[in-house]
Amino acid sequence: MLQILSWYPRAVLYQGFANSHVCDNIVKLAKRHLVPSGLALRKGETSESTKNIRTSSGTFLSSSEDSSGALAWVERRIAEVVHLPVVHGEAFNVLRYELGQKYDAHYDTFNPAEYGPQKSQRIATVLLYLSDVEEGGETMFPYEDFNIQPKYNFQDCVGLLVKPRKGDALLFYSVWPNKTLDMSALHGGCPVTKGEKWVATKWIRDEARDFQLN
Repeated sequence: MLQILSWYPRAVLYQGFANSHVCDNIVKLAKRHLVPSGLALRKGETSESTKNIRTSSGTFLSSSEDSSGALAWVERRIAEVVHLPVVHGEAFNVLRYELGQKYDAHYDTFNPAEYGPQKSQRIATVLLYLSDVEEGGETMFPYEDFNIQPKYNFQDCVGLLVKPRKGDALLFYSVWPNKTLDMSALHGGCPVTKGEKWVATKWIRDEARDFQLN
């Protein structure tokens, strides 16, 4: 079932996108490779200065590493809903959020003014929720409907909140059709307050990668 959540940002929830078996296979594979999550650093930032922004653990996985076929199946499904071939997607970033872990509000696009020239740009994101979360862990969009707060601290869980449910997939776009940044696409992961959260992230780019992902 498809549910339009917002137009600003453009966000759609696909309920029951993947079944429990697919989700469990991805979690099982990812568990063997988890490391502390990192960030792409802007000018002047260091790993030390940004260590509290993203506190999950995770790993990058390609479908070629998954003998169960779950990741390849998810990739094909994502390609269908975003109407772009599989080669426009980055490798999956599978994440585990334990009690208290979170990801402060951020953009998935790389602003050239902050990150330098970009060969291609992230235009959309798909979050496949691999587990239910007892409490917390919502995906937040604090600037929904351009409700931009000048003093927002990038940590408060406000605005549009999407509760993780195992098998659901959230698709949202980070740029407008003319490829300019959609300021309302600021988003983050609220702290998990009970249980844990597993999610597989697939970033979609405007240019195809120069190698096959599967």
